[in-house]
Amino acid sequence: MSNVFKGVMTVAVLFVAAIAAVGIVATAPQPERVEPEAVATAIRTTLISKADVRLIVRSQGTVTPRVESTVIPEVSGRIRWISPNLVPGGYFNFNDILVKIDDQDANSTVERNKASLSRSKAEAEHSAFELRRLEQLVKNKLTSQSTLESAIRAKRVSDAVLKESEIALKQALRDLLRTEVRAPYSGLVRSKSVDVGQFVSRGSPIAQIYSSDAVEVRIPLADSQLAYLDLPLGQRGELPEALRSNVTLSTHYGGQYYEWQGKLVRTEAEIDTRTRMVYAVVRVMEDPESTNPPLPVGLFVHASIEGRIAKDVVVLPRAVLRNQSQVLVVDENNRLRYRDVELLRFDRDEVIISSGLRNGEIVNLSPLQTVIDGMRVKLVQEPSDS
Repeated sequence: MSNVFKGVMTVAVLFVAAIAAVGIVATAPQPERVEPEAVATAIRTTLISKADVRLIVRSQGTVTPRVESTVIPEVSGRIRWISPNLVPGGYFNFNDILVKIDDQDANSTVERNKASLSRSKAEAEHSAFELRRLEQLVKNKLTSQSTLESAIRAKRVSDAVLKESEIALKQALRDLLRTEVRAPYSGLVRSKSVDVGQFVSRGSPIAQIYSSDAVEVRIPLADSQLAYLDLPLGQRGELPEALRSNVTLSTHYGGQYYEWQGKLVRTEAEIDTRTRMVYAVVRVMEDPESTNPPLPVGLFVHASIEGRIAKDVVVLPRAVLRNQSQVLVVDENNRLRYRDVELLRFDRDEVIISSGLRNGEIVNLSPLQTVIDGMRVKLVQEPSDS
């Protein structure tokens, strides 16, 4: 009997405990429900500011001489002296003597022509005297008219011989001067092909030289690049001074960076049939006051040509583009929106946008992996590059 009573009491206690637990749970205060907020993505942005931008056209080429000549003697003879500057890389000034050719034969020719001129002068003086004497005799009717005509002919012949002797002497003197081969301009020597004691013939080359006052760079331009330059179609010869674009030539040489300033002076008349390129010529004048060294012939350089001015454009990093022709704009609610834009050109790591954006708009610069139109963002402002 006692065991039954204990069992009943145990069940009763458990039942009361269960009722109490349910009551406690039912009457416990409910916690406040908090809706989680979406975390805004932090992005770098820039403020749009339109501006006028000078377009730059880039190309490259090799430096060549503006004026290059082959030195050729105008007389034949044996070389008796060569300038110490007539070596590859040697520098010379205008009218410097480069080569002296043996002048003994030329001096002999000069002396022979001087003697011939003296004889011709004597003959001319005698014929003139005879003509005056016969003219007087004809007036006095002491000689015939035919005799006078013969004297006139003799005078004309002697005058012609005198003039021929004078011309021959001038020619001989010029040939004597030509035994000294002089520099036609200031410049440098590219190569020489003679030496002292060597016999040279008239018209045979003895050296290759070029001028140092200016050099030129022939650079290729694609048709698409010409659209950014103010070059008139069908221009013949050199461009007028007002149309010559400024060009910056640069290179790294010997571990150092160098720059030179030049002008685009002309375009070649023909289009390369293989590459469909037009070649332009940039000229760099020698500047004695420049701290840069002279631009050496044969150097490979990069050219940056100043083109036309693009009005009211936006310059942004190339990485801002989405789907080739879209950018991400932040609206007034700090949400990203896709915007179609019109591209003017790419320039290295930048893109120039001609339309589709307005002053004061905010554009995303961050490289987001996943973008949903309308997603909320947190702005980190960066200064505009335009």
